[in-house]
Amino acid sequence: KESPSGLAPEYVNYNIGAQAPSDMSIPGDAPHNLLRPEAAEAIYYMWYNTGDQKYRRMAYDIFSAFEKHCKSDYGYSAISDVRDEIPRHKDEQESFWLAETLKYLYLTLAPRSTLNLDEWVLNTEA
Repeated sequence: KESPSGLAPEYVNYNIGAQAPSDMSIPGDAPHNLLRPEAAEAIYYMWYNTGDQKYRRMAYDIFSAFEKHCKSDYGYSAISDVRDEIPRHKDEQESFWLAETLKYLYLTLAPRSTLNLDEWVLNTEA
């Protein structure tokens, strides 16, 4: 289920047994988006290992939503509520946005030969 902004919340609750679109809900303490990399990372590895173009479309849609709603004068901002069609900026940009989120989106949209995962291991953890 997509949010009105097209961005993911911090987390969702899965409603077991419910049918779409009621199978997921956004809890009251999780409507924000902090520009986290986890979805972009997972999409990159799924694209890299399968070559399925649907993952590139997902990455493009995520990047487009970030461009539309998170871009600010001097970078990109986390947003307060993904349920808003025009979300309010939190005026915060975590370092993982540059170190991880953009990296995985770029790698998904770049030619597969850009990085050979048989030769390189990606690690952004301290």
